[in-house]
Amino acid sequence: MGNENGIGAVWRHRRVLGASLVGTAVEFYDFYIYATAASLIFPALFFPASSPTAQLMASYGSLSLAFFARPLGAAVFGHYGDRIGRKVTLVISLMLMGGSTLAIGFLPTYQMIGWWAPLILCILRFGQGLGLGGEWGGAALLAVENAPPGWRARFGMFPQLGAPVGFLAANGMFLLLGLWLSDEEFFAWGWRLPFLGSAVLVFVGLWVRLKLTETPEFAAAQAEAPPPAVPLATLFQSHLGAAIAGTFAVVACFAIYYIATAFALGYGTTILKIDREIFLSVQLGAIIFMAISIVLAGWWADKTSPTRVLVVGCIGTVLMGVAFGPAMGTGALLPIFLILSLALFMMGFVYGPLGAYLPALFPVQLRYTGASFSFNLGGIIGGALAPIVATWLIAAQGVELVGLYMAAAAAISLLGLWWTSRHGY
Repeated sequence: MGNENGIGAVWRHRRVLGASLVGTAVEFYDFYIYATAASLIFPALFFPASSPTAQLMASYGSLSLAFFARPLGAAVFGHYGDRIGRKVTLVISLMLMGGSTLAIGFLPTYQMIGWWAPLILCILRFGQGLGLGGEWGGAALLAVENAPPGWRARFGMFPQLGAPVGFLAANGMFLLLGLWLSDEEFFAWGWRLPFLGSAVLVFVGLWVRLKLTETPEFAAAQAEAPPPAVPLATLFQSHLGAAIAGTFAVVACFAIYYIATAFALGYGTTILKIDREIFLSVQLGAIIFMAISIVLAGWWADKTSPTRVLVVGCIGTVLMGVAFGPAMGTGALLPIFLILSLALFMMGFVYGPLGAYLPALFPVQLRYTGASFSFNLGGIIGGALAPIVATWLIAAQGVELVGLYMAAAAAISLLGLWWTSRHGY
């Protein structure tokens, strides 16, 4: 009987970890195909012709919309996730996110319907962000609230591994299309295929998640006491300090990711004139280092603490940020590959432990709301403005200053980590 229970626990853990990984992989796939398209395709197809820089910044502006929608999604999905459970909320957030992405694949361009095109694009981008606001927090809780004692960070790293998996799928799709199609075919209709292909990933994610049961910690908390009537209000009244500190703690990971991916792709292919397929290949190689460091960070966080690993990652990010701009400015592939690999390797240490770190800041009854709200509000500070500010910095002072944006983001995260370490988290 004990052996049967042990086998059952193993299969349950595999199903849970698979569901948390697949969901965030879809999240990052959806988010990054938009970021890639915003760098390569949308400026010309969805925004009126002016200067290339103005079109690119307008496209990055649409990219940033989802970041502002994410805290709203965190509040809505966190409310129901803390009141009725993790499973149902995760299913709905995945459907909203995937449906918005799929619709972008059918959207007419500016040349076809004028200003309606960028308007509808922005609405769908907002819908992506709304769904994404409830996705990460629920996936992280699904993993850590099912973790055996001493394994919370290693279980919590599985949602984080969705980032490199989704990136590989997104960039790999664009790379293959670039190899198979001419530029005319790619810009005419080929760019739509990654958005339409999201439907397959969403179907897989739903199939896995519908087989889940509620997490043991949430079920026990529900049996012990009724949930707060308005979790967000209770969060602000009783745990505002932890929410602000958690928000600051995640700024660094968003800044690194969107500068080393979306911004770097736009800069490399437009300013440096590097072939699109070559630069996508460079980024595909660099993202492997992020996957490796996420695994290392999860193991290390269980041996020490998530906060300590995050602090080390932030200090490393400051040093990396100083070297980032000069390395990108060389225009040579080897220095660019090395600095992107280092940037994404450091991101693993400021991102991997967040799955265990953020939920620990809040009680079970507020955990979905607290973790989701902090993560997504930090995304506005670290990620929404990153490509726009980086593009402006290049125009004003040159690429050398871009890396300092990441260093400043790491300094902000260190402030949040300092606060939580003082309060025993």
